[in-house]
Amino acid sequence: MSLKFDIEQSTWRSWSQTFDRSALHDSAISCSQKEKVDEAPWPPSLSPSEVAYHLHAREDFPDGGLRAWLVVLGGSCAAFATFGYVNAFGVFQDYYQNTLLKGTSPSTIAWIGSTQYALVFFPGLVIGRLFDIGYLHVPVILASIILVLCTFLIAECHEFWHFFLCQGFGVGISSGVIFGPVMSVIAHWFKTRRSTALGIVAFASSVGGTVFPVAFRNLHMAVGFKWAMRIIAFILMFVLGIVNLTMRRRLPPVVISGGLFNPKQFKSPAYSVYTAACFAAFLGLYTVLTFIDASAPSQGVPPHLASYLVAIANAGSAVSRLSSGFIADRIGAMTVMTPAVFLAGLLTFLWPHVRGTGALVPLALLYGASSGSFAGLIGAPMIAFGDSADVGRRMGMCFTILSLGALAGPPISGAIAHSTGGYSAVGIYAGSSVMVAMMLLALSRYFVLRRWRGKV
Repeated sequence: MSLKFDIEQSTWRSWSQTFDRSALHDSAISCSQKEKVDEAPWPPSLSPSEVAYHLHAREDFPDGGLRAWLVVLGGSCAAFATFGYVNAFGVFQDYYQNTLLKGTSPSTIAWIGSTQYALVFFPGLVIGRLFDIGYLHVPVILASIILVLCTFLIAECHEFWHFFLCQGFGVGISSGVIFGPVMSVIAHWFKTRRSTALGIVAFASSVGGTVFPVAFRNLHMAVGFKWAMRIIAFILMFVLGIVNLTMRRRLPPVVISGGLFNPKQFKSPAYSVYTAACFAAFLGLYTVLTFIDASAPSQGVPPHLASYLVAIANAGSAVSRLSSGFIADRIGAMTVMTPAVFLAGLLTFLWPHVRGTGALVPLALLYGASSGSFAGLIGAPMIAFGDSADVGRRMGMCFTILSLGALAGPPISGAIAHSTGGYSAVGIYAGSSVMVAMMLLALSRYFVLRRWRGKV
């Protein structure tokens, strides 16, 4: 039976303004609220801060309004500056292979991109936990400064380890700290329209993945590599300023028992299998985005067009990320993700075997659309796998595990390409990984519904 608490909005406003994290266990609940708590059958294991959280969360989610949409704006800017920037690495891979790091193997250079991809997710365990207990603005501000600074420093790099330190590690870890709490913040403000909000945020990451490659391609030809990176750093500075001004929590901080890592969550078959699916997907999902620019000249695409294929793929991703969010609110996120991952796996198998601009450009668009549907909705099922109070930790555990797949995937693909002298075997490896992920997604969906059909 659902519980209703007749608490005046002014009481909540006053309570939220005076909420003191240091007095979390002692003064999280007002006297009038304690009377309600005493009457309610709360489990005795709940701390005062947990009860206060649930009291506040039982209010209707805004699901709109100026403040909520400003949060979506901030999340979109965060995705643009982090995932969008990181997803553009394919154009850097091609440029480094042929210019700045010529003679360095593709597998070695791919470690820069894979480290970025991994570190976008890897800090999720710590950042998610910090978010749950109330820390948002300080980590995001510090990471924003580091991201801009590292981008300025990339302009001065000329050896592999320089690029690995600044672009691989620095850009990656700062992007992870900024993007880590975004989906958790969205979960505070949206419920029935959550997938739509997440789709808008994911759309912005694809816009970034389209803008940054085109900007880099034109800027480095017009003003040189150094000034191209400096201009990109100024763009990031502006966008991250919006992030820090608009991102805001709605629900109060809460101390949940279990510490940084909650192994009990893996007792849920749906969550465990879903996490395994994400790990398998990222072993192969970024392979095409990383190497499509580099492989295109050998597939009959003119060099002047080859460097735009990552941007074309991200343009396709932008459309699917936005539309998949709207569709997922109606038929369920995993119902959209599973066939999308199947299509991405199929296109990965086909990628090395197509020839000519007329075939590779549509493949890039379709691949971006299919992989974008998965990436754009990846957080939606995890939000639904448990209580909102624990969403940061639950999402962080999954992201940390899948980051290992993102770290290993592109270098494995690069090593296969280097040893075989082509990308046919790479397509088999990456496509197989994505297909395994598709089967695990379908299984996780079954564990949630206990049947093969339905909305989830």
